[in-house]
Amino acid sequence: MAVQTVASSTNSVNLGPAAALSCRECGHRVPLGPVFACEECFGPLEIAYDFSGYDTEELRKRIEAGPANIWRYAPLLPVPADVAGKPNLNPGWTKLVKADNLARELGVTGGLYVKDDSGNPTHSFKDRVVAQALEAARVFGFTTLSCSSTGNLAGAVGAAAARAGFRSCVFIPHDLEQGKIVMAAVYGGDLVGIEGNYDDVNRFCSELIGDPVGEGWGFVNVNLRPYYAEGSKTLAYEIAEQLGWRLPDQIVVPIASGSQLTKIDKGLQELIKLGLVEDKPYKIFGAQAEGCSPVSTAFKAGHDVVRPQKPDTIAKSLAIGNPADGPYVLDIARRTGGAVEDVTDEQIVDAIKLLARTEGIFAETAGGVTVGVTRKLIDNGVLDPAKTTVVLNTGDGLKTLDAVAGTGLTATIRPNLDSFREAGLV
Repeated sequence: MAVQTVASSTNSVNLGPAAALSCRECGHRVPLGPVFACEECFGPLEIAYDFSGYDTEELRKRIEAGPANIWRYAPLLPVPADVAGKPNLNPGWTKLVKADNLARELGVTGGLYVKDDSGNPTHSFKDRVVAQALEAARVFGFTTLSCSSTGNLAGAVGAAAARAGFRSCVFIPHDLEQGKIVMAAVYGGDLVGIEGNYDDVNRFCSELIGDPVGEGWGFVNVNLRPYYAEGSKTLAYEIAEQLGWRLPDQIVVPIASGSQLTKIDKGLQELIKLGLVEDKPYKIFGAQAEGCSPVSTAFKAGHDVVRPQKPDTIAKSLAIGNPADGPYVLDIARRTGGAVEDVTDEQIVDAIKLLARTEGIFAETAGGVTVGVTRKLIDNGVLDPAKTTVVLNTGDGLKTLDAVAGTGLTATIRPNLDSFREAGLV
């Protein structure tokens, strides 16, 4: 297996096959380190790998023999070789549910699957990205783990930091769902509400990271972002492996910052290049809530520039009005022949109930967005119901109970059979 040691700005680091940080815009490379913006053009940096020397069958056997979590893919990630032996929440290897009941409701005949990431330790996909960022934080000597968050990330950072013995201090919009606030606070770290929306929170964190008070802080989605973002690739790896080492024809992904969608595409491309799957066309569809749909709006208008919006939706985990990876989402959707669509809050709630009723999966609002968009794309003739389709559910519905608060008792009866019969339930 190829392993490369690269000098960072502070010391020599070993992050497996990770070779350097590369600018997504101009291609300029810098050594591995806790930086996220290109010094030449200010474009975003991402991990560049050296996969030379990998034997496909050896790699496949190593992955299949690995642990039932994301570390089975350690040879493809920016982590030390001994990562599995360190205190970590070990997320991943969540269920890929063959959703035949939902398929019948939607008229899908080619096979419909739900990648249910609510099964992660803090019940969202964010555990994947935080696990990657945590390992980078160890390597770079940070002592405090932090983030700006719409909710799920705050809980994932708090839990991961508690497990690993780090201090945590995370920042959220002050008006998040109460369930997410409690889940982030329970791990004992500092939880700070910012008066404003997520974009305000993110701007504040960018200021903090440049201040001396932020020294020693690893912001998972700022100075550790290149490593953090790679955690989303493991969704692509798992989907392909769980499908028998083959690519889905179509995949529907929720859009917040857009990073998850771009990294899923990156993961699929890496599997093709490594020979782990057969190279074939696939389409990636992005899903947004109508009340925060800057990428969908740009896609429909044929624009390359994503104009910021002020979020107003129940899907607060996706409520990022100025998504950093929005332009790259547009590129991927167009390159693969996919699309970006949005649904109303009412359609989100209907989709949450539909998924629960048909498959027994209680999704948070982001999952309602992906299922709702899938239904809309099929109805509009954009998504092919005869093709194998994977829909992502990225979080647990127990986190967003307010969205379905009107759901309740079928009937209230007296404790006798006559009352039960009178209720018309037999």
